[in-house]
Amino acid sequence: MAQVKQRATVERMPAYVQGKTVESAVKLSSNENPYPPLDSVLEATKAQLESFSLYPDMGAVAVRQRIADHLGVQFDEVAVGAGSVEVAQQLINASADEGDEVIFAWRSFEAYPILVQIAGAVPVPVPLTADERHDLAAMAAAVTERTRLIFICTPNNPTGMTVSAAEIETFLQAVPDDVLVVIDEAYVHFDNAPASADGIDFFRRYDNVAVLHTFSKAYGLAGLRIGYAVAPARVAQHLRSVAVPFGVSALAQTAAIASLDAESELQQRVDLIVAERGRVIAELRAHGWQLPESLGNFVWLRTGERTPEIDQTLREHGVVVRAFGVEGMRITIGSPEMNDRFLAAISHIQPVA
Repeated sequence: MAQVKQRATVERMPAYVQGKTVESAVKLSSNENPYPPLDSVLEATKAQLESFSLYPDMGAVAVRQRIADHLGVQFDEVAVGAGSVEVAQQLINASADEGDEVIFAWRSFEAYPILVQIAGAVPVPVPLTADERHDLAAMAAAVTERTRLIFICTPNNPTGMTVSAAEIETFLQAVPDDVLVVIDEAYVHFDNAPASADGIDFFRRYDNVAVLHTFSKAYGLAGLRIGYAVAPARVAQHLRSVAVPFGVSALAQTAAIASLDAESELQQRVDLIVAERGRVIAELRAHGWQLPESLGNFVWLRTGERTPEIDQTLREHGVVVRAFGVEGMRITIGSPEMNDRFLAAISHIQPVA
């Protein structure tokens, strides 16, 4: 029997891997907020429950205006989507034709090469430096006449390392001003390093910069799926043109507005996660592990060939983390109790030299 024709690119494409859940195990495999939604956010979304038979506002006017006010940007410079990953897809679809190139560090957010290939464009991964950071000089050198888009993930997922403001300034001076540079700040709320780049500052000063933010991490709305880009008005309009119609639910839009209204309360939770991150890093180092000073809500262990073995041992002790082949593993920072379970489990494992 003949098979219907499908794109060969899709046949070859790696699947995006969701963090696994194992019954009775502590799940530290997805970068989720370990705490439940705030009461004020829950109440706001409950008020929407009787109307979800209706389509949401396709223009997301209220939430875009609230985001614009929050950041001090223009309303027409904001575009939303079903999580920042969907907005990243909008950026690629709006910027890159078939055969055009999209540059990103590697390893970085694993959806980048998948989204680029879906669009028919060419992914150009540039290896991280030996200390797990973006090699911006190499990324600038990788630009060609076919380059349309560059992603800079800071803090970088999964290594947690950031890019400084000085480094981005130098990089933008080296990149042609007709190439869109996207500063992906999904984990920006957990970054307390004074020297780190501020994407919105660069957006205000450069006409070829866009910034990605999400409500999935610090705000704890991962299950509702809402993220946004701040981009030059013409680019933001193109993102809305290629977006899935009605892609952001009314519940998500309402919860995002309520979350911004409760940001001071949410900051208390961010502070707890940052404090736990410091504790986890310190205890791992005390037991002989070498790891970067992550500024996300996760830590990264470069476990190499031992990754499958270590992953299995952690599972046997009731802890699930995100393993990347034979490269390393990312461990999300959970509640103190969850982190204690992880630290107890990894104490049974000889650190990687």
